[in-house]
Formats: sequence, structure tokens, C-alpha cells
Amino acid sequence: MSVAHVYDRDHINTDEIIPARYLTTDDEAELAKHCLEDLDVEFVKKVKPGDVIVAGENFGCGSSREHAVWAIRGVGVQTVIAKSFARIFYRNAINNGFYIIESPDALGKINDGDELEIDYKAGLIKNKTTSVDINFKPLPDFALEIIKAGGLINKLVQKER
Repeated sequence: MSVAHVYDRDHINTDEIIPARYLTTDDEAELAKHCLEDLDVEFVKKVKPGDVIVAGENFGCGSSREHAVWAIRGVGVQTVIAKSFARIFYRNAINNGFYIIESPDALGKINDGDELEIDYKAGLIKNKTTSVDINFKPLPDFALEIIKAGGLINKLVQKER
């Protein structure tokens, strides 16, 4: 069971996900300490491994830093559910082995603190708090293969063997 951390706004940018002042490292554990701190100073205190972030349109816009994905993954978030993602964040997530969910309906059907169960293969989010089901289009097979391998580099290394 996952707890939803809802940010009812569009255009959450990579500098809000991980502020530029912390880009001196690529260590996920270190980046995780500052995940979303300019958006929600309490986020890292309340998030638990397996929780999810829910947001509006164009999540991850701004600079193309992979650090944004690393910070979110480092804090233990299992997925981000958003109406849409900035294209570079979308590719960075997949290339780094992090599953994201595009759903135009989720933000209106998930409240902060709701408990969710996600079936990635079936494309179904079950809101256990409100008994509402939300369908989403699962990622394509090529993306799933990259995620399953732990990222694009791992996938390419596997392919060479």
C-alpha cells in the first residue's frame, strides 16, 4: 500500500524537485535529503518508501537534470503520477529505471494521504481510501524492458552479453 503525496499544481520543475544548490553530487541518498524541499519543506520527513507523488501537468519541466529522478527515487518514492510529464523528465525517468504514470484523471481522484494500490501491468490505480479505480495506459514494452533492467545503461550492457 502506498500513500499519496498530492501537489495540485502544474509545471513542478526540476529545480523544485532538487534545487540546483545540491547538484554537487550524484549520490541518491544525499540528493534524497533535499527532494522537493523548495516546494514542500516537510516532504522528506513525511514520505515513506513506496509512497507516490501525484501532480498536475508538465511535471519535471525545466532543466534536463537526471538528478531530479535520482532525488525522487532516492527518497523511496515508487512512482510519480501526473497529468503529463516534460518530455526530458519522461525519458530521464525511463532511462534511469524509474516507472512514471501519465493519467489525466488521477489528480482529481486522489487526495493527499489516500492509500493507493497500483497494478502497473493492468494499468490500474486503486484508491483504497475512496474505493475509486483510475485507469492509465501502461508504459510500452521497450520502456518496461529498460525499467526492468534498472535503466538504459544496464539494458545495453545486458544486450552486449
